[in-house]
Amino acid sequence: MAEIEIQKTVNEIVEMVSHLIQLPETKMWIDYDKKADTLYISFKRPQKATETEMLSDGILLRYRDNQLVGVTVLEASKR
Repeated sequence: MAEIEIQKTVNEIVEMVSHLIQLPETKMWIDYDKKADTLYISFKRPQKATETEMLSDGILLRYRDNQLVGVTVLEASKR
């Protein structure tokens, strides 16, 4: 990875830090499926969600026993 790309990546991560540390969970796994343009954020591994709630804006909340274990963001690149 070129030095310019590395610096850009670091800058983008720094911009996200203030948002990430406000989340209720301290551990999370983030996966992005570029082909599906879907971002997956998991607060538990494995997620083993038993229920899914779809919000009107393409956000899926994933629950296990009433505990939020993940968030799925559809059409992530358009946000």
